[in-house]
Amino acid sequence: MVTKRRGGGIVRWALCAALAGLPAAHPAGKAPEKVTLRFTNADLDAVVRAVGHYTGRTFVVDPRVKGTLTLSSERPMTNDQAVAALSAALRLQGFAIVDTGGVWRVVPEADAKFQGGAVGNTTVPAGARGDQLLTQVFRLQFESAANVLSVVRPLVPAGNPVNTYPGTNAIVVTDYAENLRRIERVIAALDVPPAPNVEIVRLEHAIATDVAAMVGRFTDGGTAVTDPQQKVIVLADPLTNSVVVQAGSAARVRLAKSIIATLDKPSSRGSGVYVVPLRNAEAAVLAKTLSTIRLTEGGAARAMGPAGAAGAPSAEAQGLTVVADNASNSLVITGSESAYRTLRGVIDRLDVRRAQVFIECLIVEVTSDQAAEFGIQWLGGLDRITAGAGTAVAGGTNFGTATQNIVGGARNLGSLGPGLNIGIVRGQVTVPGLGAITNLAVLARALETNVKGNILSTPNILTLDNEEARIVVGQNVPLITGQFLNQASAGATVNPFQTIERRDVGLTLKVKPQISEGGTVRLTIYQEVSSVQDISTPAGIITNKRSLDTNVVVDDGNIVVLGGLVRDQLDSNAQKVPWLGDIPFLGSLFRYDSRRRQKTNLMLFLRPHVIRDDAQTRVLTVDRYDYMQREQRATTPTERRFPLPDLEGAVLPEFQPSLDPKPVPAAPNPVTAPR
Repeated sequence: MVTKRRGGGIVRWALCAALAGLPAAHPAGKAPEKVTLRFTNADLDAVVRAVGHYTGRTFVVDPRVKGTLTLSSERPMTNDQAVAALSAALRLQGFAIVDTGGVWRVVPEADAKFQGGAVGNTTVPAGARGDQLLTQVFRLQFESAANVLSVVRPLVPAGNPVNTYPGTNAIVVTDYAENLRRIERVIAALDVPPAPNVEIVRLEHAIATDVAAMVGRFTDGGTAVTDPQQKVIVLADPLTNSVVVQAGSAARVRLAKSIIATLDKPSSRGSGVYVVPLRNAEAAVLAKTLSTIRLTEGGAARAMGPAGAAGAPSAEAQGLTVVADNASNSLVITGSESAYRTLRGVIDRLDVRRAQVFIECLIVEVTSDQAAEFGIQWLGGLDRITAGAGTAVAGGTNFGTATQNIVGGARNLGSLGPGLNIGIVRGQVTVPGLGAITNLAVLARALETNVKGNILSTPNILTLDNEEARIVVGQNVPLITGQFLNQASAGATVNPFQTIERRDVGLTLKVKPQISEGGTVRLTIYQEVSSVQDISTPAGIITNKRSLDTNVVVDDGNIVVLGGLVRDQLDSNAQKVPWLGDIPFLGSLFRYDSRRRQKTNLMLFLRPHVIRDDAQTRVLTVDRYDYMQREQRATTPTERRFPLPDLEGAVLPEFQPSLDPKPVPAAPNPVTAPR
């Protein structure tokens, strides 16, 4: 039953028509102002339609929304209050109302988030009803969205989505407006600027580097702290001899400052022996540098001038000695406390982690060798040529070397070089001085060769800043540099003696990078490609060599191309009988032509990457390790058509580096090498 009140009069309307699925009409020309609801175990679809009829709203009920509904009000309500009451009653049974452009859809609550609805940005719209389903985007300014998600997730029903977007540091929530307003207040309380718990403590007596290391170990207990409020960061500034302390709470900052004040006390000894362990620098090199520093009377350090002894005395002259202990990579300093403090500031500035440079290289060498030969030769006589047979007439054409001409073929047909060799043979003849040879009357020879080569190498080098790296891929070839042979007497043994020098033949690359403050990298490059050409010469081995030696400057991550070492050689040779060889067409019978063209092109591509921390090194390591695994899988045989023994070698284990800045190395998987 629905009761309407207008101007103090009460009009009761029967809901029989609504329950029967038929619309009920209002009095003509009179719009309802307030309504009193009286539904007890009424059909849910009929109740929705009746409320829509009396509030002037269009409802569309999902076919899956079925059942009965009890909805009553103790006092008259406005249209909006009636719709809110209907929405609350439907939510108790797992249904929701979604407003989509003036059409109100009644759907299962689990599907309500897929039916559209308004989208808010940071602040929930003030005019949104509490039962209205919204998608709200909360953008955080100070706190991380991933950290706030753990707080917001329990406040949202399990069926409604809650996601973070790291790109804009935002949280996206789909829920009812009343709950979104509560979440908005929670996020506002969490997303506040961090407290400026940072203190800079300037030391008067102690060394900032030593104090920072000790305070850091004490405040963190030697282990990683997971609670942000308990995290303490302690850094040393060697330039001003200060300690910077940052913590999540003011109490932790005060604790660190009290420890620093306790440690910053003057030393009771005037001089002594100090041991300084180094983290990055090499002790022997740094000790040599420190020995050249000269100190003033106040203990200030100055660089040693060109004269060396001019000006203030050096560290050794003032009784300050610096000795390197290579076993522990430490410096042992003996002298006064003021001089030690001065040198310690220099040591802390020099003992820093050096950047590394990863250089990707691509070396391409393209060679081409084309040759062609064609010629016809004649040999014959008017009489048989025999030794001691009197006078005879013989002659012909003879071109080329022993492996090409007709005389060499007459002596030994097997000595003719590769290619097409066609001749006419008429037995054998005897020639004085040559003996019995093949009677080769005509020899036609044709040959064409085409040799192409492509050498591609992709070496990669990782080296420290300002340190030369060298990579060699090739062979170590022996070269004879000297010979000695003893002149033995009759019956004695001859003892030959040779001196041999071995040289690398193949691909050699030397690179020395130097990183500038602006991010550019200066590369000193020496690149060489060599190969063995001939080993049959009496003088020794003949090698081919192409090298490049230069200095270039390139930005971090950019590619520089070097090379263009192009060698193009064209040889043309023509041997012919005068006049006869120039006759058109017929001249080919009296001519021998040969041509050869050799071309070599060498190019070098380099791309340096500056690596300044361990995270970049891990990314590089994982990338190269995955590449080697893919190459190994590609070369593993997948099919065995013959009963061959298993020849598979060691397999690279899976490599998953830890994201912890100080990962603990795990024990490697056992690898069985092939026997």
